Amino acid sequence: MDIKWTRGKNWLAEINPSYKLLIIAALFIVFLCVDNLNVMIWSSLFFLIVYLMHRSIPVKLSIILLFMALLTSLFSMTAMTLFGKGTHLLFQFGLIRISTESLARGLMLGLRSFTFGMLSLIFATTTEPVPFFYSLMQQCRMPVRFAYGFLAAFRMLPMMAEEFQILRQALKVRGLSRAKGVAATYNRFKRYCLTMLVQSIRRAQRTAVAMEAKRFSMTEARTFYYSIGWSRYDFFFSLLIGFTVAASFILAVWIPLTPFVHVLDQY
Repeated sequence: MDIKWTRGKNWLAEINPSYKLLIIAALFIVFLCVDNLNVMIWSSLFFLIVYLMHRSIPVKLSIILLFMALLTSLFSMTAMTLFGKGTHLLFQFGLIRISTESLARGLMLGLRSFTFGMLSLIFATTTEPVPFFYSLMQQCRMPVRFAYGFLAAFRMLPMMAEEFQILRQALKVRGLSRAKGVAATYNRFKRYCLTMLVQSIRRAQRTAVAMEAKRFSMTEARTFYYSIGWSRYDFFFSLLIGFTVAASFILAVWIPLTPFVHVLDQY
């Protein structure tokens, strides 16, 4: 059983996965050092547009993932906003104390989390597992035994999910899931864990033996069924990212939406 993220080929899926991962990681470092709230507002807006326009996954799944990213950003923003420090008080009730500075820092943290979420979703929804691990082996020189081991573990996830559903239905047919209470819940949890653990150990042992028989532990150079190279889409992706980042910084100067230029200094 294979996991299919994409519903159709998209030019973002044609980018070299290792290069895409390198660019995304570099953007994480760049926006981690940004303390200009206007830059984060524009960058989060631009990357949201990129995420919504690539159309690599069904609309329903795209909306669900977007909602989860927004929810995570909201949680990241709430603690800093409600319990932060500041001199210009806006609202106070008990332990809750909202100031202009805490609101700015909360928005900064929330938008940064949202930008990271959009970058992660752009990478995850446009990258297939098999080309990604092949690219790690070919471009990043990852040892074959590690790359194929990770790929085998990734392929086992849907198998484990299907096995869990079968086990759940089997216990339901036998009437073992009807009992209520703490003890019954604990016993049911123990049955699930023990059965899944035993099956996972057996499957891992069979996989290890099969990989050893196929000489996946060899250290010499080997051939690959898929050859991951470079294309013009890598250049287009570089232009897109460069334009997005440059536009975020330029518009933050030309069209500042807030007066908070250095949020961390305004503590």
